[in-house]
Amino acid sequence: MAETQTGKQLLHLVFGGELRDVEALEFRDLDRLDIVGIYPNYATAYDAWKDAAQRTVDNAQMRYFIVHMHRLLDPEAMGRDAGTD
Repeated sequence: MAETQTGKQLLHLVFGGELRDVEALEFRDLDRLDIVGIYPNYATAYDAWKDAAQRTVDNAQMRYFIVHMHRLLDPEAMGRDAGTD
């Protein structure tokens, strides 16, 4: 089990998909979202995000995102986690 130095997991989801318009955050086809994975810390999530984004660089409509899942799972921890992810 991967953990931070404090012993707490800071899970991050990396996903992406083709946008309807590059000026908005609405996906063209939700059934075709690319779920890259869930990672134990921001550094490994960033590496996965960067790899996925580089693989799709020729498609201007394609975007990938990092979601801080640990903040969704424990919203009260947002203030405590500042600067740790």
